[in-house]
Amino acid sequence: MTDFLEVDDLSPAALNRVLDRAAAWKAAPERVEQVLAGKGVALLFEKPSARTRSSTEMAVVGLGGHPIYIRPEEVGFDVRESVEDIARTLGSYCSVLTARVFDHQTLYRMADAVAVPVVNLLSDRAHPCQAVADLLTLRERLGSLDGRRLVFVGDGNNVAASLAFAAALTGMELVVASPPGYELDDDVVDRARNAGGAVDVVNDAFDAVKNADAVYTDVWTSMGDEDQADVRRAAFAAYQVNAALMAATGNDALFLHCLPAHRGEEVTSEVLDGPTSVVWQQAENRMHAARALLPELLEM
Repeated sequence: MTDFLEVDDLSPAALNRVLDRAAAWKAAPERVEQVLAGKGVALLFEKPSARTRSSTEMAVVGLGGHPIYIRPEEVGFDVRESVEDIARTLGSYCSVLTARVFDHQTLYRMADAVAVPVVNLLSDRAHPCQAVADLLTLRERLGSLDGRRLVFVGDGNNVAASLAFAAALTGMELVVASPPGYELDDDVVDRARNAGGAVDVVNDAFDAVKNADAVYTDVWTSMGDEDQADVRRAAFAAYQVNAALMAATGNDALFLHCLPAHRGEEVTSEVLDGPTSVVWQQAENRMHAARALLPELLEM
């Protein structure tokens, strides 16, 4: 049994197994193994979601299991009950607990309380299931990821952090271009580098994207930071992914976005809907990645 709170909870070999299984099952859905037949998987959501909830539910269904979606008002972490008590109760019914939370520490508390795997569907520190889907998408389009150059333009947030660990496990080079004050955390950079990752943090987006194989962005203001929207909009104005920035890659670089996108802010519609955009492939791959991940965590 393995918890999945961050990408580097998987070894390089385990991550490759997940990606191989995701690709094989995507190509031949009839081969999907019903490893969750008769089993429940809890989906606890403090934050609303479209792709994460839908992809995880369908992944569980595809494996023969029963997804149990639990809204924030039904849970009440540390209001109705403690995080630990909620986790212990659900862990007695379900084979896996998955959670989309505000505070990453909540996931550690859950994992310490139960003997079943706990999966991070998003926290303030990490978005590992998204990163696995991103790797699957890049591998489908680029082949081997070793030595590929991925440039993340924007806030050094939870998505960028998970990409740093994903890059370290796959041999990709990751460059994160952010305005001063919004860079990827030093501890994330140090951890990724100590794991063998080639991770660089810069402020100049146009210089960063040169020779990029793929350019990735996310919203400038994440859920929970809405009170900073105006300040962030001004700080990130020069970090929009538009036709000029994509042309600066010097390649037909792929464009990625974890969605939802704020068209006209972090990305233009011209790029989002353009010929090198793989955002819808990414979105689809959320389900394929989750479906392949769960058997690995259950050691099936």
